[in-house]
Amino acid sequence: MTSLADYYAKRASEYERIYARPERQADLVALRARVRQMLAGRKVLELACGTGYWTEIIAAEASEVFALDLNEEVLEIARQKRTPEGRVKYGIGNAYALPDLGRKHDTLLAGFWWSHVPLARIDSFLEGAAKAVAPGALMAFLDNRYVEGSSTPLARTDADGNTYQLRALEDGSTHEVLKNFPAEGDLIRRASRHGWGANVELLEHYWLLSFWGKS
Repeated sequence: MTSLADYYAKRASEYERIYARPERQADLVALRARVRQMLAGRKVLELACGTGYWTEIIAAEASEVFALDLNEEVLEIARQKRTPEGRVKYGIGNAYALPDLGRKHDTLLAGFWWSHVPLARIDSFLEGAAKAVAPGALMAFLDNRYVEGSSTPLARTDADGNTYQLRALEDGSTHEVLKNFPAEGDLIRRASRHGWGANVELLEHYWLLSFWGKS
């Protein structure tokens, strides 16, 4: 199985095409507006920022954004996004071992990352993420729901309950990628272990989870 980092490095130039799917446009309009409103005026630490699609959106209203990703290939694309001067910084960062940034951010955002975290690692990931931002910070995650006919079909499920998709790239290669689709109740339970006020907003194709980290 190709590592997730290698897969996304190879997919960098193709990544944002997923946002052009016609059946997802209404959801994306609503989700972009909701995320901008939620993060307005906040100091955001963004994990797994990828090509900067969501970085550009939140930077319009956030007071500052520090966007991290493991791959320089996607960060090269992200740096070309149009964002207010001086408001966004990019850096290399592992979501499982976040750098010490002084816990100055009052918000953490991770878009389309939760689904790639093995079930056995979610709690340790959330614990580390909470320690990277200020106590009591807003924690926000957005990701895909599984929609028959729109989502890539699931290829298999492993012994731990993780699900996988087979994804093809333009170069003709095929990659098995971990992609979980948690239920609303699962999201609430996980979040409640690491904070309070957990809330899930469901659209047809996406979900948005928010909660406040422990003080």
